[in-house]
Amino acid sequence: MAGEEEDGPVADATSALGALLGYRAYARRWVFLLVLSLLNFSNATLWLSFAPVADTIAHHFFLSTEQINWLSLIYLVASIPSGVVAIWVLDSVGLRWATIVCAWLNFAGSVFRTLPFLFVEIQDPFAFLMAGQSLCALAQTLVIFSPAKLAALWFPEHQRATANMIGTMSNPLGILVANLLSPALVKEEKDIPLMLGIYIIPAGLACLLATACLWESVPPSPPSAGAAHSTSEKFLDGLKLLFRNRAYIILAVCFGGGIGIFSSFSVLLEQVLCVKGYSNEFAGLCGALFIMFGVLGALVLSLYVDRTKQFTEVVKIGFCLTSIVCVAFALVSQLQGQTLALAAICSLLGLFGFSVAPIAMELVVECSFPVGEGTAAGLVIVLGQAEGLLIMVLLTALTVRRAEPSVSTCQDGQGPLDWTVSMLLMAGLCALFSCFLVVFFHTRYRRLQAEAHMSHSIQEDTSPEAVDHEPCPAATP
Repeated sequence: MAGEEEDGPVADATSALGALLGYRAYARRWVFLLVLSLLNFSNATLWLSFAPVADTIAHHFFLSTEQINWLSLIYLVASIPSGVVAIWVLDSVGLRWATIVCAWLNFAGSVFRTLPFLFVEIQDPFAFLMAGQSLCALAQTLVIFSPAKLAALWFPEHQRATANMIGTMSNPLGILVANLLSPALVKEEKDIPLMLGIYIIPAGLACLLATACLWESVPPSPPSAGAAHSTSEKFLDGLKLLFRNRAYIILAVCFGGGIGIFSSFSVLLEQVLCVKGYSNEFAGLCGALFIMFGVLGALVLSLYVDRTKQFTEVVKIGFCLTSIVCVAFALVSQLQGQTLALAAICSLLGLFGFSVAPIAMELVVECSFPVGEGTAAGLVIVLGQAEGLLIMVLLTALTVRRAEPSVSTCQDGQGPLDWTVSMLLMAGLCALFSCFLVVFFHTRYRRLQAEAHMSHSIQEDTSPEAVDHEPCPAATP
Protein backbone atom coordinates (compact mmCIF):
# COMPACT_ATOMS: atom_id res chain seq x y z
CA MET A 1 0.00 0.00 0.00
CA ALA A 2 1.40 3.46 -0.88
CA GLY A 3 2.92 5.39 1.99
CA GLU A 4 3.30 2.29 4.21
CA GLU A 5 6.49 0.48 5.04
CA GLU A 6 7.41 -2.71 6.84
CA ASP A 7 9.23 -2.18 10.09
CA GLY A 8 10.80 -5.60 10.71
CA PRO A 9 9.88 -8.63 12.82
CA VAL A 10 8.25 -6.66 15.61
CA ALA A 11 5.94 -4.95 13.17
CA ASP A 12 5.07 -8.31 11.59
CA ALA A 13 4.07 -9.65 15.00
CA THR A 14 1.59 -6.83 15.55
CA SER A 15 0.47 -6.09 11.99
CA ALA A 16 -2.78 -8.07 12.19
CA LEU A 17 -3.89 -6.26 15.34
CA GLY A 18 -2.80 -2.93 13.90
CA ALA A 19 -4.85 -3.58 10.77
CA LEU A 20 -7.92 -4.35 12.89
CA LEU A 21 -7.51 -1.08 14.78
CA GLY A 22 -6.64 0.96 11.69
CA TYR A 23 -3.11 1.77 12.90
CA ARG A 24 -0.54 2.57 10.23
CA ALA A 25 3.04 3.86 10.11
CA TYR A 26 3.87 6.23 7.25
CA ALA A 27 7.30 6.43 5.63
CA ARG A 28 7.20 10.23 5.67
CA ARG A 29 7.55 10.16 9.44
CA TRP A 30 11.30 9.89 8.83
CA VAL A 31 11.25 13.14 6.84
CA PHE A 32 9.60 14.92 9.77
CA LEU A 33 12.20 13.41 12.12
CA LEU A 34 15.02 14.52 9.80
CA VAL A 35 13.77 18.11 9.71
CA LEU A 36 13.25 18.27 13.45
CA SER A 37 16.67 16.73 14.12
CA LEU A 38 18.44 19.17 11.80
CA LEU A 39 16.62 22.07 13.44
CA ASN A 40 17.51 20.84 16.92
CA PHE A 41 21.12 20.38 15.81
CA SER A 42 21.35 23.88 14.35
CA ASN A 43 19.80 25.50 17.42
CA ALA A 44 22.33 23.79 19.69
CA THR A 45 25.29 24.95 17.59
CA LEU A 46 24.01 28.52 17.83
CA TRP A 47 23.54 28.21 21.59
CA LEU A 48 27.10 27.09 22.33
CA SER A 49 29.02 28.69 19.46
CA PHE A 50 30.55 31.35 21.73
CA ALA A 51 31.34 29.28 24.84
CA PRO A 52 34.36 27.31 23.49
CA VAL A 53 36.08 30.58 22.48
CA ALA A 54 34.67 32.77 25.25
CA ASP A 55 38.02 34.42 26.05
CA THR A 56 38.70 35.36 22.40
CA ILE A 57 35.20 36.78 21.92
CA ALA A 58 35.49 38.76 25.15
CA HIS A 59 38.84 40.25 24.13
CA HIS A 60 37.63 41.18 20.62
CA PHE A 61 34.49 43.01 21.78
CA PHE A 62 36.03 44.38 25.02
CA LEU A 63 33.54 42.38 27.07
CA SER A 64 33.82 40.49 30.32
CA THR A 65 33.49 36.71 30.49
CA GLU A 66 30.28 37.27 32.47
CA GLN A 67 28.78 39.07 29.45
CA ILE A 68 29.87 36.23 27.15
CA ASN A 69 28.26 33.74 29.53
CA TRP A 70 24.99 35.62 29.14
CA LEU A 71 25.03 34.86 25.42
CA SER A 72 24.44 31.25 26.49
CA LEU A 73 22.45 32.00 29.65
CA ILE A 74 19.83 33.86 27.61
CA TYR A 75 18.66 30.48 26.33
CA LEU A 76 17.84 29.45 29.88
CA VAL A 77 16.26 32.78 30.81
CA ALA A 78 14.08 33.03 27.70
CA SER A 79 12.90 29.44 27.92
CA ILE A 80 11.18 29.92 31.28
CA PRO A 81 8.41 32.37 30.22
CA SER A 82 8.31 31.32 26.56
CA GLY A 83 8.33 27.63 27.44
CA VAL A 84 4.76 27.71 28.72
CA VAL A 85 3.64 29.34 25.46
CA ALA A 86 5.57 26.74 23.47
CA ILE A 87 3.84 23.93 25.36
CA TRP A 88 0.44 25.39 24.47
CA VAL A 89 1.48 25.86 20.83
CA LEU A 90 2.59 22.23 20.51
CA ASP A 91 -0.55 20.76 22.04
CA SER A 92 -3.04 23.27 20.58
CA VAL A 93 -1.70 24.68 17.30
CA GLY A 94 0.12 21.55 16.15
CA LEU A 95 3.57 20.15 15.52
CA ARG A 96 3.87 21.35 11.93
CA TRP A 97 3.31 25.05 12.54
CA ALA A 98 5.39 24.95 15.73
CA THR A 99 8.30 23.52 13.73
CA ILE A 100 7.98 26.07 10.91
CA VAL A 101 7.83 29.05 13.29
CA CYS A 102 10.77 27.63 15.20
CA ALA A 103 12.81 27.23 12.00
CA TRP A 104 12.26 30.86 10.97
CA LEU A 105 13.12 32.19 14.44
CA ASN A 106 16.28 30.10 14.46
CA PHE A 107 17.35 31.30 11.00
CA ALA A 108 16.59 34.95 11.79
CA GLY A 109 18.61 34.76 14.99
CA SER A 110 21.61 33.22 13.22
CA VAL A 111 21.61 36.05 10.66
CA PHE A 112 21.09 38.77 13.26
CA ARG A 113 24.29 37.75 15.07
CA THR A 114 26.38 38.65 12.02
CA LEU A 115 25.14 42.25 11.71
CA PRO A 116 27.96 43.80 13.81
CA PHE A 117 30.42 42.54 11.20
CA LEU A 118 28.36 43.63 8.18
CA PHE A 119 27.86 47.21 9.41
CA VAL A 120 31.04 48.59 10.94
CA GLU A 121 29.27 51.72 12.25
CA ILE A 122 27.37 49.68 14.87
CA GLN A 123 28.46 51.02 18.24
CA ASP A 124 27.13 48.26 20.51
CA PRO A 125 27.81 44.85 18.92
CA PHE A 126 26.93 43.03 22.14
CA ALA A 127 23.31 44.17 21.81
CA PHE A 128 23.05 42.57 18.36
CA LEU A 129 24.74 39.37 19.52
CA MET A 130 22.31 39.19 22.43
CA ALA A 131 19.30 39.94 20.20
CA GLY A 132 20.27 37.17 17.79
CA GLN A 133 20.78 34.73 20.67
CA SER A 134 17.38 35.74 22.07
CA LEU A 135 15.61 34.84 18.83
CA CYS A 136 17.40 31.50 18.79
CA ALA A 137 16.44 31.00 22.44
CA LEU A 138 12.76 31.47 21.57
CA ALA A 139 13.16 28.87 18.84
CA GLN A 140 14.73 26.43 21.29
CA THR A 141 11.62 26.25 23.45
CA LEU A 142 9.65 24.95 20.47
CA VAL A 143 12.16 22.48 19.04
CA ILE A 144 13.45 20.94 22.25
CA PHE A 145 9.94 19.93 23.41
CA SER A 146 9.04 18.30 20.08
CA PRO A 147 10.88 14.92 19.85
CA ALA A 148 8.68 13.17 22.43
CA LYS A 149 5.53 14.43 20.73
CA LEU A 150 6.75 13.50 17.25
CA ALA A 151 7.67 10.00 18.43
CA ALA A 152 4.24 9.54 20.04
CA LEU A 153 2.20 10.86 17.10
CA TRP A 154 4.06 9.36 14.14
CA PHE A 155 5.97 6.25 15.28
CA PRO A 156 4.73 2.79 16.31
CA GLU A 157 5.32 1.54 19.84
CA HIS A 158 8.51 -0.40 19.08
CA GLN A 159 10.19 2.67 17.48
CA ARG A 160 9.19 5.43 19.89
CA ALA A 161 12.27 5.38 22.13
CA THR A 162 14.58 5.22 19.10
CA ALA A 163 12.81 8.12 17.34
CA ASN A 164 12.87 10.15 20.54
CA MET A 165 16.58 9.38 20.90
CA ILE A 166 17.36 10.59 17.37
CA GLY A 167 15.40 13.82 17.81
CA THR A 168 16.67 14.50 21.31
CA MET A 169 20.32 13.61 20.78
CA SER A 170 20.59 15.83 17.70
CA ASN A 171 20.75 18.68 20.23
CA PRO A 172 23.89 17.44 22.02
CA LEU A 173 25.29 16.51 18.61
CA GLY A 174 25.05 20.21 17.78
CA ILE A 175 26.88 20.99 21.02
CA LEU A 176 29.54 18.49 19.96
CA VAL A 177 30.03 20.24 16.63
CA ALA A 178 30.16 23.67 18.30
CA ASN A 179 32.79 22.44 20.77
CA LEU A 180 34.98 21.22 17.92
CA LEU A 181 34.20 23.75 15.20
CA SER A 182 34.41 27.05 17.09
CA PRO A 183 37.98 26.53 18.40
CA ALA A 184 39.04 25.14 15.00
CA LEU A 185 37.68 28.18 13.14
CA VAL A 186 38.61 30.95 15.57
CA LYS A 187 42.39 30.91 15.73
CA GLU A 188 42.49 34.72 15.77
CA GLU A 189 39.93 37.43 16.38
CA LYS A 190 39.57 38.10 12.64
CA ASP A 191 38.12 34.59 12.23
CA ILE A 192 34.97 35.34 14.27
CA PRO A 193 32.83 36.46 11.25
CA LEU A 194 33.71 33.22 9.43
CA MET A 195 32.51 31.19 12.41
CA LEU A 196 29.21 33.07 12.60
CA GLY A 197 28.65 32.71 8.85
CA ILE A 198 29.19 28.96 8.85
CA TYR A 199 26.60 28.48 11.61
CA ILE A 200 24.00 30.15 9.36
CA ILE A 201 24.17 27.26 6.84
CA PRO A 202 22.40 24.51 8.87
CA ALA A 203 19.91 27.08 10.18
CA GLY A 204 18.99 28.11 6.64
CA LEU A 205 18.74 24.51 5.44
CA ALA A 206 16.47 23.55 8.35
CA CYS A 207 14.26 26.57 7.62
CA LEU A 208 13.97 25.62 3.94
CA LEU A 209 13.12 21.97 4.66
CA ALA A 210 10.61 22.81 7.39
CA THR A 211 8.76 25.25 5.14
CA ALA A 212 8.78 23.05 2.03
CA CYS A 213 8.52 19.48 3.33
CA LEU A 214 6.14 19.51 6.31
CA TRP A 215 2.46 19.38 5.35
CA GLU A 216 0.62 17.95 8.37
CA SER A 217 0.98 17.79 12.14
CA VAL A 218 -0.45 14.29 12.54
CA PRO A 219 -0.65 11.31 10.16
CA PRO A 220 -4.03 10.42 8.60
CA SER A 221 -4.13 7.21 10.68
CA PRO A 222 -2.41 6.83 14.08
CA PRO A 223 0.49 4.35 14.41
CA SER A 224 -0.53 3.07 17.87
CA ALA A 225 -3.19 3.17 20.57
CA GLY A 226 -1.17 5.79 22.43
CA ALA A 227 -1.13 8.03 19.35
CA ALA A 228 -4.87 7.57 18.93
CA HIS A 229 -5.39 9.03 22.41
CA SER A 230 -2.48 11.50 22.35
CA THR A 231 -3.22 14.92 23.89
CA SER A 232 -6.66 13.70 24.84
CA GLU A 233 -6.51 16.01 27.85
CA LYS A 234 -6.93 19.74 27.30
CA PHE A 235 -3.98 21.97 28.12
CA LEU A 236 -5.18 23.32 31.50
CA ASP A 237 -6.69 19.98 32.49
CA GLY A 238 -3.38 18.33 31.66
CA LEU A 239 -1.50 20.79 33.88
CA LYS A 240 -3.81 19.99 36.78
CA LEU A 241 -3.21 16.28 36.33
CA LEU A 242 0.56 16.79 36.26
CA PHE A 243 0.61 18.84 39.44
CA ARG A 244 -1.30 16.04 41.19
CA ASN A 245 1.04 13.34 39.85
CA ARG A 246 3.67 12.67 42.55
CA ALA A 247 5.87 10.49 40.34
CA TYR A 248 5.90 13.11 37.58
CA ILE A 249 6.88 15.91 39.98
CA ILE A 250 9.78 13.89 41.43
CA LEU A 251 11.05 12.95 37.97
CA ALA A 252 10.65 16.53 36.71
CA VAL A 253 12.68 17.98 39.60
CA CYS A 254 15.47 15.38 39.40
CA PHE A 255 15.71 15.16 35.61
CA GLY A 256 15.36 18.94 35.36
CA GLY A 257 18.26 19.25 37.79
CA GLY A 258 20.30 16.96 35.57
CA ILE A 259 19.50 19.14 32.56
CA GLY A 260 20.61 22.19 34.54
CA ILE A 261 23.89 20.59 35.60
CA PHE A 262 24.78 19.48 32.07
CA SER A 263 23.85 22.91 30.65
CA SER A 264 26.18 24.54 33.17
CA PHE A 265 28.91 22.00 32.41
CA SER A 266 28.72 22.66 28.66
CA VAL A 267 28.82 26.45 29.01
CA LEU A 268 31.52 26.70 31.69
CA LEU A 269 33.88 23.88 30.64
CA GLU A 270 36.37 26.08 28.78
CA GLN A 271 36.53 28.62 31.61
CA VAL A 272 37.11 25.89 34.20
CA LEU A 273 39.92 24.20 32.29
CA CYS A 274 41.84 27.25 31.01
CA VAL A 275 42.72 28.20 34.60
CA LYS A 276 44.82 25.03 34.92
CA GLY A 277 46.62 25.53 31.62
CA TYR A 278 44.40 23.54 29.24
CA SER A 279 43.88 25.00 25.76
CA ASN A 280 40.60 25.91 24.11
CA GLU A 281 41.16 23.05 21.67
CA PHE A 282 41.45 20.54 24.53
CA ALA A 283 38.37 21.94 26.24
CA GLY A 284 36.53 21.59 22.93
CA LEU A 285 37.77 18.00 22.64
CA CYS A 286 36.50 17.22 26.14
CA GLY A 287 33.12 18.69 25.28
CA ALA A 288 33.08 16.69 22.04
CA LEU A 289 33.90 13.42 23.85
CA PHE A 290 31.20 14.20 26.38
CA ILE A 291 28.61 14.47 23.61
CA MET A 292 29.97 11.72 21.38
CA PHE A 293 29.85 9.06 24.06
CA GLY A 294 26.45 10.35 25.15
CA VAL A 295 25.05 9.86 21.65
CA LEU A 296 26.55 6.37 21.38
CA GLY A 297 25.19 5.43 24.79
CA ALA A 298 21.78 6.83 23.92
CA LEU A 299 21.65 4.73 20.74
CA VAL A 300 22.39 1.52 22.64
CA LEU A 301 20.03 2.32 25.51
CA SER A 302 17.18 3.33 23.20
CA LEU A 303 17.37 0.05 21.30
CA TYR A 304 17.52 -1.83 24.60
CA VAL A 305 14.57 0.03 26.12
CA ASP A 306 12.47 -0.35 22.96
CA ARG A 307 12.71 -4.10 23.53
CA THR A 308 12.63 -4.39 27.34
CA LYS A 309 10.63 -1.29 28.40
CA GLN A 310 12.87 -0.96 31.50
CA PHE A 311 12.73 2.83 31.57
CA THR A 312 12.98 3.31 35.34
CA GLU A 313 15.90 0.93 35.86
CA VAL A 314 17.95 2.49 33.06
CA VAL A 315 17.37 6.06 34.28
CA LYS A 316 18.17 5.30 37.92
CA ILE A 317 21.37 3.41 37.13
CA GLY A 318 22.47 6.17 34.73
CA PHE A 319 21.93 8.86 37.37
CA CYS A 320 23.95 6.95 39.99
CA LEU A 321 26.91 6.34 37.68
CA THR A 322 26.82 9.97 36.53
CA SER A 323 27.11 11.18 40.14
CA ILE A 324 30.27 9.14 40.68
CA VAL A 325 31.90 10.49 37.52
CA CYS A 326 30.82 14.05 38.34
CA VAL A 327 32.69 13.84 41.65
CA ALA A 328 35.76 12.65 39.76
CA PHE A 329 35.52 15.63 37.37
CA ALA A 330 35.21 18.08 40.27
CA LEU A 331 38.49 16.79 41.72
CA VAL A 332 40.57 16.15 38.59
CA SER A 333 39.59 19.42 36.84
CA GLN A 334 41.47 21.32 39.57
CA LEU A 335 44.76 19.55 38.76
CA GLN A 336 47.30 20.38 36.07
CA GLY A 337 48.51 18.07 33.31
CA GLN A 338 45.69 15.52 33.58
CA THR A 339 44.69 15.48 29.93
CA LEU A 340 44.09 11.72 29.62
CA ALA A 341 42.17 11.54 32.90
CA LEU A 342 39.98 14.52 32.00
CA ALA A 343 39.28 13.16 28.52
CA ALA A 344 38.25 9.80 30.01
CA ILE A 345 36.09 11.42 32.69
CA CYS A 346 34.27 13.63 30.16
CA SER A 347 33.66 10.56 27.99
CA LEU A 348 32.18 8.63 30.92
CA LEU A 349 30.12 11.63 31.97
CA GLY A 350 28.48 11.66 28.55
CA LEU A 351 28.14 7.87 28.41
CA PHE A 352 26.32 7.64 31.75
CA GLY A 353 24.60 11.03 31.91
CA PHE A 354 23.69 12.34 28.49
CA SER A 355 22.72 8.91 27.22
CA VAL A 356 19.72 8.61 29.56
CA ALA A 357 18.13 11.89 28.40
CA PRO A 358 15.87 10.38 25.68
CA ILE A 359 14.98 7.46 27.98
CA ALA A 360 14.02 9.89 30.73
CA MET A 361 11.85 11.79 28.24
CA GLU A 362 10.01 8.60 27.34
CA LEU A 363 9.61 7.88 31.06
CA VAL A 364 8.12 11.36 31.51
CA VAL A 365 5.48 10.57 28.90
CA GLU A 366 4.80 7.11 30.36
CA CYS A 367 4.19 8.32 33.91
CA SER A 368 2.03 11.29 32.81
CA PHE A 369 -0.25 9.65 30.18
CA PRO A 370 -2.87 10.69 28.99
CA VAL A 371 -1.53 14.24 29.35
CA GLY A 372 -0.18 15.57 26.04
CA GLU A 373 3.46 14.80 25.28
CA GLY A 374 4.24 18.46 24.60
CA THR A 375 2.89 19.48 27.98
CA ALA A 376 4.56 16.69 29.97
CA ALA A 377 7.97 16.94 28.29
CA GLY A 378 7.84 20.72 27.96
CA LEU A 379 7.32 21.39 31.65
CA VAL A 380 10.31 19.19 32.48
CA ILE A 381 12.49 21.15 30.05
CA VAL A 382 11.25 24.50 31.39
CA LEU A 383 12.01 23.37 34.93
CA GLY A 384 15.41 22.12 33.79
CA GLN A 385 16.21 25.49 32.20
CA ALA A 386 15.16 27.30 35.37
CA GLU A 387 17.31 25.00 37.49
CA GLY A 388 20.16 25.41 34.99
CA LEU A 389 19.95 29.18 35.29
CA LEU A 390 20.06 29.03 39.08
CA ILE A 391 22.90 26.50 39.09
CA MET A 392 25.00 28.47 36.61
CA VAL A 393 24.51 31.75 38.46
CA LEU A 394 25.38 30.03 41.72
CA LEU A 395 28.49 28.35 40.31
CA THR A 396 29.85 31.59 38.85
CA ALA A 397 29.00 33.52 42.03
CA LEU A 398 31.08 31.12 44.13
CA THR A 399 34.23 31.65 42.06
CA VAL A 400 37.05 33.82 43.38
CA ARG A 401 39.30 35.84 41.09
CA ARG A 402 42.96 35.48 41.92
CA ALA A 403 46.38 36.56 40.64
CA GLU A 404 46.96 34.89 37.29
CA PRO A 405 49.32 31.90 37.58
CA SER A 406 51.87 31.16 34.89
CA VAL A 407 50.00 28.05 33.71
CA SER A 408 46.73 29.83 32.86
CA THR A 409 45.70 29.96 29.20
CA CYS A 410 42.69 32.22 29.80
CA GLN A 411 42.72 35.15 27.34
CA ASP A 412 40.00 37.41 28.71
CA GLY A 413 42.56 39.90 30.01
CA GLN A 414 41.54 39.41 33.63
CA GLY A 415 42.83 37.20 36.41
CA PRO A 416 41.47 33.62 36.21
CA LEU A 417 38.75 32.33 38.49
CA ASP A 418 39.10 29.64 41.13
CA TRP A 419 36.39 27.03 40.38
CA THR A 420 37.16 24.55 43.19
CA VAL A 421 34.13 25.27 45.38
CA SER A 422 31.84 25.58 42.35
CA MET A 423 32.83 22.18 40.94
CA LEU A 424 32.38 20.47 44.30
CA LEU A 425 28.93 22.04 44.59
CA MET A 426 28.03 20.79 41.10
CA ALA A 427 29.07 17.25 42.07
CA GLY A 428 27.08 17.50 45.31
CA LEU A 429 23.94 18.60 43.50
CA CYS A 430 24.28 15.75 41.02
CA ALA A 431 24.56 13.24 43.87
CA LEU A 432 21.58 14.81 45.64
CA PHE A 433 19.31 14.58 42.60
CA SER A 434 20.39 10.98 41.98
CA CYS A 435 19.70 9.85 45.56
CA PHE A 436 16.31 11.56 45.59
CA LEU A 437 15.32 9.90 42.31
CA VAL A 438 16.43 6.41 43.36
CA VAL A 439 14.70 6.53 46.74
CA PHE A 440 11.43 8.32 45.98
CA PHE A 441 10.59 7.76 42.29
CA HIS A 442 8.23 4.88 41.52
CA THR A 443 5.67 4.74 38.74
CA ARG A 444 3.65 2.49 36.48
CA TYR A 445 3.85 2.84 32.72
CA ARG A 446 0.45 4.36 32.02
CA ARG A 447 0.73 4.61 28.24
CA LEU A 448 1.98 1.04 27.79
CA GLN A 449 -0.74 -0.25 30.12
CA ALA A 450 -3.42 1.61 28.16
CA GLU A 451 -2.14 0.19 24.88
CA ALA A 452 -1.92 -3.32 26.32
CA HIS A 453 -5.45 -3.08 27.70
CA MET A 454 -6.82 -1.91 24.35
CA SER A 455 -4.97 -4.67 22.47
CA HIS A 456 -6.26 -7.30 24.91
CA SER A 457 -9.82 -6.08 24.47
CA ILE A 458 -9.58 -6.24 20.69
CA GLN A 459 -8.07 -9.72 20.82
CA GLU A 460 -10.91 -10.94 23.02
CA ASP A 461 -13.51 -9.43 20.72
CA THR A 462 -11.98 -11.07 17.64
CA SER A 463 -11.01 -14.46 19.12
CA PRO A 464 -12.62 -17.63 17.68
CA GLU A 465 -14.22 -18.34 21.05
CA ALA A 466 -15.97 -15.00 21.03
CA VAL A 467 -17.21 -15.63 17.50
CA ASP A 468 -18.41 -19.15 18.39
CA HIS A 469 -20.48 -17.87 21.29
CA GLU A 470 -22.21 -15.11 19.37
CA PRO A 471 -26.00 -15.73 19.34
CA CYS A 472 -27.31 -17.07 16.03
CA PRO A 473 -29.92 -15.00 14.25
CA ALA A 474 -33.47 -16.29 14.59
CA ALA A 475 -34.62 -18.57 11.80
CA THR A 476 -36.96 -17.02 9.29
CA PRO A 477 -40.34 -18.78 9.38
